[in-house]
This record gives sequence, structure tokens and C-alpha cells, in this order.
Amino acid sequence: MLTSTSVAPPQTANLTSKAATTLVSTESDAAATTNVVDQSGSASRTTNGKKKQSVFEDNPGDLPADAIKTDQADGGKGADTDQDKDNKHTQISEESTMTTAQSANQQVISDETMTQQNTKAADKPNMEERQQTEEKVVEEEEPQNKAAAAEEANNNNQNPEKTSEVVSSGMIPKESKESKRSWSTQAGESESQKERRKEDETKGQDSELPKDTWQLCNVTAGPDYIPCLDNEKALKKLRTTGHFEHRERHCPEEPPTCLVPLPDGYKRPIPWPTSRDKIWYHNVPHTKLAEFKGHQNWVKVTGEFLTFPGGGTQFIHGALHYIDFLQRAVPKIGWGKHTRVILDVGCGVASFGGYMFERDVLTMSFAPKDEHEAQVQFALERGIPAISAVMGSKRLPFPSAVFDLIHCARCRVPWHNEGGLLLLELNRLLRPGGYFVWSATPVYQKLKDDVEIWQAMSALTVSMCWDLVTIKRDKLNKIGAAIYRKPSTNDCYDQRKKNFPPMCPNDDDPNAAWSVPLQACMHRVPSEPSIRGSRWPDDWPRRLQKPPYWLNSTQMGIYGKPAPQDFTADYHHWKNVVTVTYIKGLGINWDGVRNVMDMRAVYGGFAAALKDMKVWVVNVVNVDSPDTLPIIFERGLFGIYHDWCESYSTYPRTYDLLHADHLLSKLKTRCKLVPVLAEVDRMLRPGGTFIVRDESSTVGEVEGILKSMHWEVHLTNNNDKQGILSAQKGDWRPETFALSSS
Repeated sequence: MLTSTSVAPPQTANLTSKAATTLVSTESDAAATTNVVDQSGSASRTTNGKKKQSVFEDNPGDLPADAIKTDQADGGKGADTDQDKDNKHTQISEESTMTTAQSANQQVISDETMTQQNTKAADKPNMEERQQTEEKVVEEEEPQNKAAAAEEANNNNQNPEKTSEVVSSGMIPKESKESKRSWSTQAGESESQKERRKEDETKGQDSELPKDTWQLCNVTAGPDYIPCLDNEKALKKLRTTGHFEHRERHCPEEPPTCLVPLPDGYKRPIPWPTSRDKIWYHNVPHTKLAEFKGHQNWVKVTGEFLTFPGGGTQFIHGALHYIDFLQRAVPKIGWGKHTRVILDVGCGVASFGGYMFERDVLTMSFAPKDEHEAQVQFALERGIPAISAVMGSKRLPFPSAVFDLIHCARCRVPWHNEGGLLLLELNRLLRPGGYFVWSATPVYQKLKDDVEIWQAMSALTVSMCWDLVTIKRDKLNKIGAAIYRKPSTNDCYDQRKKNFPPMCPNDDDPNAAWSVPLQACMHRVPSEPSIRGSRWPDDWPRRLQKPPYWLNSTQMGIYGKPAPQDFTADYHHWKNVVTVTYIKGLGINWDGVRNVMDMRAVYGGFAAALKDMKVWVVNVVNVDSPDTLPIIFERGLFGIYHDWCESYSTYPRTYDLLHADHLLSKLKTRCKLVPVLAEVDRMLRPGGTFIVRDESSTVGEVEGILKSMHWEVHLTNNNDKQGILSAQKGDWRPETFALSSS
């Protein structure tokens, strides 16, 4: 196989760091001042005496040791109540490994006791100073948290159906059995449309680790290796590449356990926002794009830097001019308010998405690997969100109806071919009432091919009921844009004389997106007011904090409360954790952090807590976890589906911070930790930070593996059940290569 797997190092026996601190306790104490009050009773309570609450599914341990928990009535009775019948979607769920959350009146461990414990554990000279800083942080946060608690209590007192909620000191709420069965997962949604991977009974057992040292990956791609996109063995077996199958994911049968080498001359990345305009040449040593596109202001070689003037084929005079041109063409677009989350198809070096930050718009950019040399790699090195993906034979890994606007500037996609197959995929992703911006030569040029494409595109969009809002020409850039709007009702669909493109069958799930083949059909627009997609979200930034309108108190949230209260509690929880611990307590240089990934997002609370920082966060929802990704998009954030038993579709060294909250202990039931952590090493930049919150035993395993890769573990704190680890990747690389198996 392509990705030769080197043997991985043994784990250390005693894995608890000497640098233990009071972080878990500190967060708990600070969180104890942020009481969220509700009055709706136990999680198993019936509504109007008719039926039990409809619920979400997840597993215990989703909120770490400093989490917000339910009161005794909620956490006890609700957790032990079985639902009468399962949801129609079969869930892929994991058995709980956590004990029931203790009652709200459990005694809080005092600061004095924890200080004594840490005095014994802290051997490093700087730990006493860090502890004092953390205690000061708690004191500073108490007034703010009390004010927030008072405001929340006042709001909840106006709603008599909310149950009381108590902030716990270091306990994880146990979710009800109902919650474990009724929230669909991406794997469950996609299962009926593709063959699922068979599970090996012995998979996930890390007890038989190889005893030798790490080795470098011996692959053709070298420092740019993406295992699921560079699988030469699988690519050679493809029967066809007519739908860009060679650019799609083909993961190795066994995930790599080797480490990717650094490029010669690699330097720590230039911080944002300077990185938007220039990056180190040796970090991404590719010049072909500059040679091909230099005259279009895409990228230029300037000494030891690659510079990005901010132009492109469609906006030679700057991306901001082009962005404002679109706003003037259709003022209702409302950058940064009405329109917040957009998709850029065939993004080039992603200057469009990079400058969209100045309009408070979050852009998910994507392009195929090697379509133009390293364009997505350039984007990520610049600090701009992007993934390597292609519109080929499968759906993109996003839910339906989540993007406010989709943009295509000379993306060279044959939208009109095969019954509009690819444009219908964009129709799936676009919100009802959302805009499609097509800025391409058929819009403004009169060559024979352009005219034919325009005519075919016009016929297709009319049959899809898209409204051509306007066609505008930009005289300065000498380009034009056609802006379409997806219908927000089913009226046009019902009035069509021809059923082409056809409406999708009723049993076709538009949210099933993990390795699901494309289908040339359209889904109806939701008409029920309580269904997602029936109306537009609130303007940004209000949508960030407000629970989506389609979450209601009859639904049980991930942590056992009614969904809107669960959402709010999660938001306050992560605001506390980020403020008290991550920003002030872990010693992270946030000035050097730009590209962030939450490897196991739930509601997107971690990303929401980072809103005011100069970072962007991609929220990953695992395919076997509750499908909460639509909630994340609804609040003006973005994310993607993924299976962490496989490699992620990004270049090496593209993230500054990876966050794994109760992810790894769950993964161990399906796959091994060593290749997962080798993937973490591949994605993270030298100097980048990895934060793990998980069961103590798992945190210990992770610490041992990271130390074997010569990472610096700054902090490990374990209590009886839970632990937190903060580690920094260094520059160390093995000296030998693994044997090639391609």
C-alpha cells in the first residue's frame, strides 16, 4: 500500500506529568458562579401528558470535568428512563464509560485543598506562579459570571417550564438513555446509501504497540503527504476518472503510523494578518502557480517570501473591490449580517475568503489537490480556511441548506452537464433564499463556447426555479457576475410543467453526506415553521448566541436538558473554560494562533467562545456522533463531517491549535490511538498546541505517545475520572524512513 506504516513507540508506564495544576478545579470554581436556572423538571418528563420528549443522542463525558450539570432530579431520573421506541434513524453509538453525575449538593473541593495537592505535585519552578495567575483569573471572572448568572436567572424566571440547573464542581453530566437512541448520526444517515466499513473485533486495542521508534513516511508526496488523497495504490485501481475520482478520498486500509518530514528550510509561520499578504517560500516551496498566474496577481515570488497581492483572475484590482461590487449589485446580500457563512468553489489561493474576514463573513474555501499547484496549501499557510475537496461523484461533507451564499469565480465546473448534477449539489447545500454568485466568462464574454454554456446554464437554472436576480458588469476588472437566488417556497416546484430536474424521493435524506453518491434531484423546501430551513437565521452576530428556532423544549439536548437550555448551558460552559483556562492558564501564545480545529464539536460552543479573537475554527462533527453540524452552521459558524479513524483532507502543518474534547476515548472503541495521534502530528504546525480533555486513562496514553514524538507536554492534570493535557509540537523528526509498501 502507499502509506508505509512505521512501527510506533511503546507507551510509558507512568503517564502523569509533574506539571499538574489546579486548572480543572479552577474552571469548576469559576463556573460555579455562572448558574443557569430552569424549571422544567426531569429529562423524562412528558409533555401535556401525551408523550415523552424527543431527544438527541450522545454519550457520557461530553462536557469535561468542569461542566454544567443538571440537578439531582434531572440527572438521576432522566438518566435512567428508557424511551418507548427508537428514532427511525439507527444510531452508531458507544457504551457509556462514565458514572452517573453526582448530585448538585455535592461538596466542592476547596481552593485551599487543591492548592495543597498542587504544592505536592508541582515540581517545576513556574507552576506556583501559574497557580497564582489562575486564582487571580477566577477572582476576575467572578463578577462577570455572577452578572451573567443573574441575567440568565432573570430570563429563565420568565419561563416556568425550565428546570433548575446547578453549576457543578468537576462533574460530568450523564446523558439519559433516551438521548443515546434518538439523535441521528451522519453515519446513520448515510448508512442506507453506501456500504459501511466492517469493524474488526480487535480494532482499537493499543496494548500491542510495536516496540521500535518512529520513522518518516516514505511516500512520493514527501512533506505534502495527505494519506487519503495520495493513496497511489488505490488510485492505480480506479476504473474511471471521468468524475474526478482520482481527486476524491481513497484512504489506506491501515492508517499511517509514520511521521511526515518537514520541508528543507521550514520556518515558523508568519502571524496573521501579515500572513494574508506573504508567507515563507520554504514552507510551501512551489513556484509553478506564480509562473502561471503571476500576471493575474494570484501569487508572486519575492525573495524568501511568496506574496499575495490580493488579486485573481476575476479581481485583478483587489478582492475587496470585487466583494463590494457584489454588495452593490445585490444590497440584500448584506455581508456580515444577513450573509455570514459562505462556500467558495474552486477557491484558487483563497484571497476572496481571506478578505471576506474584513466584512465579518466566514468562508469555507475548497479546491482539488494539485488542480493548481498547492493552492489550498497556500491558503492555509496564509491563515485562510480551506480544504482539499472536489465536486466529483460524491456529495460534499456538509449538511443540506447550511450555506447563506455560494460563490464561484471561474471555477471551471461544468454545471450544466449530466442534468445539472453538480449544480444540484450546490442546491442541496444552499439555504432556501440563499444566493449563488457565478462570476465566469459565460456571463460576460461572447465566444462561441461561452454563449453555449450560458444558454445551457440559463435553461437549467430556470428549470431549478432559481431566480436570476441580476447580471452586473464590473468595468474596472472587466468582468461580470450573474447572481441567482434559490426559492424559499415550493410554489415554483409545484407549478413546473416538466419534472426536470426531478424532485428527490421522499426517502432521500438531504443531510446524508459521508461518501454518499451524488444524485441529480432536488429536495423540497421545508414548509412547517418549526422545521430547519423554513426561515432565515437571525442576523449575525445575534444568531451566534440564540438557540436555533427549530430547537424546542420538547427535544432533549446532548447533555440531558431541553435542547435550547442545553445549547445555552454549553455556550456559557465554554466561555468560562476558554476565558479562565485556555486564554490565561495554559501559557499559549495566542498571537501566534490563527488556524484552529475543534476535533469533536457538539454545539460549536468552543468556537463561539473564541469569537472575539483573531482566529477561525473549523468544527468537526464525527460521523458516529450526534449530527449537530446543522446547529453549528445555524449559529454562523462552520464545520465538516469526518471520521477520525481516517486522515483529514488537509495538507501537513496547517493548524496552530487542535482541540479534542472527549474524542479519543470514544475513538478507541473503533480504531487505534497511535495512527490518530500520528495524524494530529501531521496536521499541526511545529510550535502548535494540542489540547486534550478526556478520561484520565486516555489522557495518560496520549501523553506517553506525544512524548515519544518529542513533544513538550506543558500540563497534565488528572482527577479520579477526568484529565486535561496541553502539549506543544516541536521540530523533531525521525532520521530514518519507513519501508515503502506501494
